[in-house]
Amino acid sequence: MTAEPTANGDQIIERNLGQQPIDTVLTELQLNNHDLVALCGEGLTHKAMQRARKGRRLTPKMKVRITETLNIWIRAQNRETQYRVRDLFNY
Repeated sequence: MTAEPTANGDQIIERNLGQQPIDTVLTELQLNNHDLVALCGEGLTHKAMQRARKGRRLTPKMKVRITETLNIWIRAQNRETQYRVRDLFNY
């Protein structure tokens, strides 16, 4: 999805980017939004998790925070797979 210029030259940024790979990963791991919010504690909200799964644009810092929290959960479960931001988000 590309940004298109408006009449005054500003660009419209597409904010709805569709369901993200993180939604599939969390579903496969049988995790819900609250699981990661509770694990992260401060700085990650239910609203941010919902936005991440539905494809609403997040800041790079928030994408990293979500990815790191998921990887903490995975290490605690003694699983070997670790995710990178680009594995969980396609924008």
